[in-house]
Amino acid sequence: MTADQTPGPTALNERRPEELPERSRIVAEALKAAGIPGGIVELDASARTAALAAQALGCEVGAIANSLVFMAEDTPVLVLTSGRHRVDTAALAARLGLPALKRATPEQVRSATGQAIGGVAPVGHPEPLLTVVDEALRDHPRIWAAAGTPNTVFPTTHRELLALTGGRPLPVTA
Repeated sequence: MTADQTPGPTALNERRPEELPERSRIVAEALKAAGIPGGIVELDASARTAALAAQALGCEVGAIANSLVFMAEDTPVLVLTSGRHRVDTAALAARLGLPALKRATPEQVRSATGQAIGGVAPVGHPEPLLTVVDEALRDHPRIWAAAGTPNTVFPTTHRELLALTGGRPLPVTA
């Protein structure tokens, strides 16, 4: 098994939906409705950054799906990027046919997703978001994504992320 397939040294605690924080229950319901197997895991430590999540899960940082929100004028754009990448906003805006993308404020993130920075999940938002899924996430058989709070995550795949979000697979770097 590779590091992407085996949990690491930090205890992983799979939770029943009723045991989860409200935001994570919403994510669990969205996953169940989509027929996505695998439950939400509560980490003993925060997964607020890709590096922290990878350390807690015992996987490569590239197998962490960072959920970043950008604004295209008044429209939020969710970018699910590999933890090993920084988003090139100019290149991504051009690929999307948008004039520009700028980082959303914490208030804009919460308004668009219902979740706070550090725990933004790919699903469970008040309204569907224009979503981009980093093509580099295909490199990992198992991806870990935030589940609505800084210490909850769920296992998924690139294909599942595309199906869950209706996202567009694109490179997010130059």
